[in-house]
Amino acid sequence: MTQSAASPLPPPTERRRLRESKSLTQAQVAAKVGVTRETVRSWESGRTTPRGRQGEAYADFLASVEADGQAPAAQAPATATASPARARRTAGHQESAPLDPGQERGGAWAGPAAKAGPGEGPSPAESPDDAIEAFDRLYTHTAPGLVRQTYLLTGRRILAGESVERAFQLAWQRWPEVAVDRDPAGWVRAAAYEYAMSPWHRLRPSHRHPEAPPAAADDRALLDALLSLPPSYRRTLLLYDGVGLDLPETAAETEATTPAAAQRLLHAREAVAEQLPALAVPDQLHRRLTELAGAEKLQAPKSTLVRTEGERRTRFWTRSAIAFTVLIVGATALTMRTAPSRYEPAPAPGAVISGVPLRTGSGPLTKADKKLRDKLRKAVQSGPHRLAPEAD
Repeated sequence: MTQSAASPLPPPTERRRLRESKSLTQAQVAAKVGVTRETVRSWESGRTTPRGRQGEAYADFLASVEADGQAPAAQAPATATASPARARRTAGHQESAPLDPGQERGGAWAGPAAKAGPGEGPSPAESPDDAIEAFDRLYTHTAPGLVRQTYLLTGRRILAGESVERAFQLAWQRWPEVAVDRDPAGWVRAAAYEYAMSPWHRLRPSHRHPEAPPAAADDRALLDALLSLPPSYRRTLLLYDGVGLDLPETAAETEATTPAAAQRLLHAREAVAEQLPALAVPDQLHRRLTELAGAEKLQAPKSTLVRTEGERRTRFWTRSAIAFTVLIVGATALTMRTAPSRYEPAPAPGAVISGVPLRTGSGPLTKADKKLRDKLRKAVQSGPHRLAPEAD
């Protein structure tokens, strides 16, 4: 069933994702639709909207790609962009499992809402107990591996646990949205990575001193090599060689184009191989990342504590917002109450008054003043300097 031109097209980000899911370039899509590469770029960025026959051809192309993406995974051929970790999982090699055990979508954690089909929301009859059960399954199968991933991303154990806890608290607050997401584990992972890589953490007093490094010398060298990479390169390397995402999925999660993600991956591998030549092979790098993550005894709190703390935090901020709103309303009401209700004219400016002699201070004596002073001095000399009483 093809999509007609009258039906709404997917949003621009979904158009790009559908194209990259088939490993097609904008030039190839433009050749199929019959437009220029700049036109396809404008359609995917949202600057213009497809119209006319070209819009119909573009809608048919997106509909065919979406229909192919909904086919069973067993019928889809393996692409050349599949990562070594994903290929190992497909071949059944369990000796080097990915860092994220909850990466497989629709796994054992999927509850009634998570098992819904694409575009389907949770059932209206779904009880809160079903949502709690689905959240606990997601947390149980995703949190342990996600804590280890975040540790490799930041090199700090406390920040890794805090990031995962905050990410799951946010997921519980938006559970209706997360439950119907095509990849709930990826949703939580992206939230944890964004919190862990926030530049504001460097202002915290606890981050002024580095944490204790791993005990093994090889682990310390690998962690130092990872932390020396730029944050975007480090995240791309961890998602592709550590978690085992495909290149289009890695680009989508890092909010970059597929060529940009590929360049970041190559530069990150070269930087790590320059410091550790033994890890120039991607399989060896994946194995060492898994060993480094498993060497640290990192534990996540129970899902019940995460849900309770998230609800408590939500109540606190809700009450704070209500109190702040009440304060603003009260201040506004007080201002309206005490403000003058009528116009009071300003005092008139002062007028100049004439005819009044100006006040002057002491100044030089005139001739008359000097003459009077000399006369008085002479008159005083003929009398006593001080009056003294006389006894009768």
